[in-house]
Amino acid sequence: MFTFPIAAVRKAIERGIEDAAANGGFRDPYYGTRPGEGERAGVWLVGDEGVYIMSNGRLAEGARALVIYSEQCHPRGYVDWWDYKRRQFGADDGIEFIEAERLLPPFDRNLRATHLNVELTETEIALSLITR
Repeated sequence: MFTFPIAAVRKAIERGIEDAAANGGFRDPYYGTRPGEGERAGVWLVGDEGVYIMSNGRLAEGARALVIYSEQCHPRGYVDWWDYKRRQFGADDGIEFIEAERLLPPFDRNLRATHLNVELTETEIALSLITR
């Protein structure tokens, strides 16, 4: 399971929409292997050096996407991040797209919730909200 502050996830979605409006749309995380799947508002869940959510709008030359690390898997200051990533995400790098339409309605219905939990299985991405 990976946990992210809802306010930060909202910022990543907003940033992706802003970048897309300014720079001609959304980036394709699948390099053409899944046309249209990640080319709309949402975030990418990335397993790389740590696990993080990343904005997905096209970027201006030299710009960087907004990155929000999970609480459990940040490479700086979290000694066991590699083992946790390997157990929960897998040893290989990877990327999964999560649509804004899947995230924003639950956020808006549950205003007391503070964090998004993301759990990966072999076949799905399970999302839940918690309050801290």
